[in-house]
Amino acid sequence: MHSLVLALALALIYSPSDSLYQIIRARIAQVPGAEVGLAFRRLDGTDSLYIEADTEFHAASTMKVPVMIELFRQIDDHTLSLDKQIPVENHFSSIVDSSAYTLNPGDDSDSAMYKLIGSRVSVRDLMDHMIDRSSNLATNTLIALAGADRTTATMRSLGATHTHVLRGVEDDKAFERGMNNKISARDLATMLDAIETNRAASAASCTMMRDILLHQEFSAEIPAGLPPGTPVAHKTGWITGHLHDAAIVYPRNAPAYILVVLTRGIPDQNIARALIVDISRDVYQHVAASSAGAGTDSH
Repeated sequence: MHSLVLALALALIYSPSDSLYQIIRARIAQVPGAEVGLAFRRLDGTDSLYIEADTEFHAASTMKVPVMIELFRQIDDHTLSLDKQIPVENHFSSIVDSSAYTLNPGDDSDSAMYKLIGSRVSVRDLMDHMIDRSSNLATNTLIALAGADRTTATMRSLGATHTHVLRGVEDDKAFERGMNNKISARDLATMLDAIETNRAASAASCTMMRDILLHQEFSAEIPAGLPPGTPVAHKTGWITGHLHDAAIVYPRNAPAYILVVLTRGIPDQNIARALIVDISRDVYQHVAASSAGAGTDSH
């Protein structure tokens, strides 16, 4: 009886998730002032870890994931078509007072989109630009279709309770008043889980969303902590003092898992990026070690 109690006590003390928690906490502590929201879960439901997972962060470009989900919901409802041609214009209205503002191509990660101003572009192509190149111009064009309120309501239906989609990007008047898009690590994990398990929209739409996320062109955060060639369906986001990445990781010799890392309070983006890369590497090593110990088959 005594040996059984001792074994149970040791299992509680030295569980893999506890070890991962300590490793990640120690790494975060190396960055003074860093605030990190983290959600990790294996898709088979056997392992998870959450650190400040319900803390709300400025969403930056991760808000483009809920917009994409809402658009595909509308496509499933036949109220929108992927082939619908949308005029691209660079003028938008602030949610504060409806005053006009424009986007600066120099502040956009996808300056090529600005060559399309005055033309009509399909919803399909706009979504590719919004996710894979994180185009702000494509995002502001699409959010007018998706609807901020409808997008937030859809996130609530999926169980994402800390997501608030209020507006497009670069609405300076709204930013100055704190009227920002908000998101949490747990919410992003919930969205990615719903996409992976075909609950975010129809199975066909979820397949398309995964394919779009798999072609993300910015891979210096979570993917950089993984073995080269590991498939990752993810979306990054960054503004001053914030750097985020939210991913479905498909290891070649272990079960797939979701990892979301949101950061703020780190003025140097290179330091924030190194932190996310190290956390990604630690989580991957944890998953690989626990899978090897359990004799998980390759897939």
